[in-house]
Amino acid sequence: MIIVLKAGAPTEQIQEISDRLVELGYAVNPIFGVEKTVIGAVGGSEHMKVDAIDSLKGHDFVEDVILITKPYKFVAKEFTHGKKSTIDLGDGVIIGGNEIAMMAGPCTVESEQQLFRTAEAVSKAGAKILRGGAYKPSTSPYSFHGMGLDGLILLKEAARRYNMKIVTEAMHVRKVEEVAEYADIIQIGTRNMQNYEILREVGQIRKPVMLKRGMTSKLEEWLLAAEYIASAGNEQIMLCERGIRTFEPHTRNTLDLSAVPAVQGMSHLPVIIDPSQGTGRRELVPPMSKAAVAVGADGLIVEVHPNPDHALKDGAQSITIEAFEKMMPELRAIAGAVDRSI
Repeated sequence: MIIVLKAGAPTEQIQEISDRLVELGYAVNPIFGVEKTVIGAVGGSEHMKVDAIDSLKGHDFVEDVILITKPYKFVAKEFTHGKKSTIDLGDGVIIGGNEIAMMAGPCTVESEQQLFRTAEAVSKAGAKILRGGAYKPSTSPYSFHGMGLDGLILLKEAARRYNMKIVTEAMHVRKVEEVAEYADIIQIGTRNMQNYEILREVGQIRKPVMLKRGMTSKLEEWLLAAEYIASAGNEQIMLCERGIRTFEPHTRNTLDLSAVPAVQGMSHLPVIIDPSQGTGRRELVPPMSKAAVAVGADGLIVEVHPNPDHALKDGAQSITIEAFEKMMPELRAIAGAVDRSI
């Protein structure tokens, strides 16, 4: 169950409620938010839960007690009484609201010229968040693995110049703090979705996190991974569907657009779609982006490159600047049809 405390609940009262929960056989996990504190209580015998809830609701500093039977608690839709969460990045950039968040940029930061040219173009077209990999995972140990810290510095400067926010990946627990210093959103890639140490680390860093779905992960496993982050204290989480591995070889992955409404029925977290990773084919990115908007995605993260055929990484799934500029008005038209905006 989740115990929501009233604003301003003193520390001694929080401890008193926690101690009472322990007496009832629960393991407790307080999360101290900006406005309110909540206590997650896991365990306890089923036959005592009704009495425990009645007892807790009578406490002066308890605002509400929510019984959640799902294995994930903090990210369950019931946690917010069905209300969708939003993530405020500042400067009017909100994820999960009426406006669909557009994130765009190169798969990998290759050079200052490549990054700045792309950032300027996607910003003018309407993207408010700059994507770009400073550290890049690769199946081959001989592939380009990113510019590292120099890439982060370039991302920061490009974002400052073109008034954008940054999303970039942290690949190792030892790099989380470094990435957090430069990024507005820390991306956890598909290979790390079930790396529980890095999930706990970004849970403690208190910075928005984009959690990509594992390529073979079920929806519940994805939400349980998000629960690791939330239970460590960070509720600023967005989920990113980036395609799953199936038997079909025509596309790099199979983009599971049904995950958007499905997860929105299970969780209060915003859902982002990555049509570039999701298909691996640049000609499929615009139509799948349109479909993502139509099914209710809260944002898109698109790979854009000035010259995809000469990209160091994933050129086959990167669209040109011209293609992105052409796609944006089409996305706005679809967004308007579903009472959203871009």
